[in-house]
Formats: sequence, C-alpha cells, structure tokens
Amino acid sequence: MRKISRRLTAGAAAFGVLLTSAVVTTTQAEATHKPGTRSLATVLASDGDTFDRNWNDYDVLTQAVGAVLAAKPNSPVKVLADGKVALTAFLPSDRAFQLLAKDLTGKWYKSESQLFSGLAGLLGVDTIEAVLLYHVVPGATIDSRTALKSDGAKLTTALPGGTLKVDVLSKRFRLIRLIDADRNDADPLLNPWALDINKGNKQIAHGIWLVLRPLDI
Repeated sequence: MRKISRRLTAGAAAFGVLLTSAVVTTTQAEATHKPGTRSLATVLASDGDTFDRNWNDYDVLTQAVGAVLAAKPNSPVKVLADGKVALTAFLPSDRAFQLLAKDLTGKWYKSESQLFSGLAGLLGVDTIEAVLLYHVVPGATIDSRTALKSDGAKLTTALPGGTLKVDVLSKRFRLIRLIDADRNDADPLLNPWALDINKGNKQIAHGIWLVLRPLDI
C-alpha cells in the first residue's frame, strides 16, 4: 500500500493546474448558451454535508474532499470549488466506497463515519487525493448525451497519466461503463438515475456505483 501511495503521490504532485482540451460535440443552441458557474462543491454540500443512513448519496466523497483540502489547502482538488472552471466529475456513492473498503480490508462497515475513518487510516491523505483527482476530467463539460455518443473515447483525468475509456453498453438504457487502470476488479457503471448533476453549469457530474482505481490496488 505504501508503494501505491508513493506512486500516486508523485503523480498528484506533478499535477499543477491541468486543463486538458476535450472534443465535446454541441449543437449551435448549446454553443450560444452561457453555462452557469455553480461549483460541484456547492452541490455536494447541499444535503448538509453530514454522514447519514443513505448509502446512495455522496457523504463519504464530500468528507474526503474536505479532508484533503484541510490537510493540503493548495491541492488541485480545490478546483471542485471553482465553478468558473469547466470539468466533468464521476461521483462514487457511499455504497461504492463501502464496496471498496470491503475489497481492500475484508471488512463491511455498517456506518458511513466508520467507513470514512477506516479508509482514511488505510489509504492516507495523499492516496485519497490522487484517487479523487482520477475521478475528474478537467477542461470539458461532458453531459450524458455527449457521453452516449462517445463509445471508445479516451478521457484524460486530473491525475497525471490517468486515463479512462468510455464503453457505451446501451444507448437505449443509458448504460455507460468507465474502464479504469485496474484490470483486476470490476469497472464502474454510471448510475442512469444520477446523470447530469449540476447540468447547465460549467461543472457537471455523474454518479457511479464503484470507485475508479488508478492502479491495480
């Protein structure tokens, strides 16, 4: 785990301010529409930013972002709070983190607070930071309609060297898989009922059912 952390930390340190270009197909009407600047951090904190019994929201993720910024105020993760910067984020649910912890430790945490504490102690702030950056595609506002037309597209993430591949399984049922760097575990699907979070703004997000892994962990 220390070796993994060192590799991820090295990548995060090299990040700087990365705003990669992305090919996003838009209609003429969309091109003339000025997107809003509400940040994803504002959206994530809108439910009170507290642990609860709802495993389908994003409390663990929100707390992870807060913990990273508390320890490293200048972390590139802070881009999530800057609504003027275009990006697309993939948001693992609390259940996704519960499944990650089960895979890494064999323990099934029954409360979100215990889950967060367990993962924080296991991974450390630098690895958590790198994992968060792997869930962000900077420089592009990719809505679900665009994603469904992007089968086979390669996305460059905010983690240096990190890439994801878009695998459209069904346009009809809006099923999209993201293929990450970990070949030993299942790849996450986008949640069809949690697409286009914060739509109409420069920062957009889609819920996912598993945590993306930047390395074989």
